[in-house]
Amino acid sequence: MSIYVGNLSYDVTEQDLNTAFAEYGTVKSAKLPTDRETGRKRGFAFVEMGDDAEEAKAIEELDGAEWMGRTLKVNKAKPRENRGGGGGGNRW
Repeated sequence: MSIYVGNLSYDVTEQDLNTAFAEYGTVKSAKLPTDRETGRKRGFAFVEMGDDAEEAKAIEELDGAEWMGRTLKVNKAKPRENRGGGGGGNRW
């Protein structure tokens, strides 16, 4: 399971996330997706913790908390939706 962390400051780094979430247990990974075209951070992240209990504690403690001037939205990450590929179709 991963944790979704939304409403992040664009100044946040993966190291910042590691430090913040380490208070609740072992951080396996922290990823800050970037925009494909601009390379800018997108304002959210995914954090993976050592086990479910650590993840639950981090979610409970950090959801709604203020961090770096922003109110965090923290919850279980939902599986990625398959949006399908291109499309095409008939263009008459």
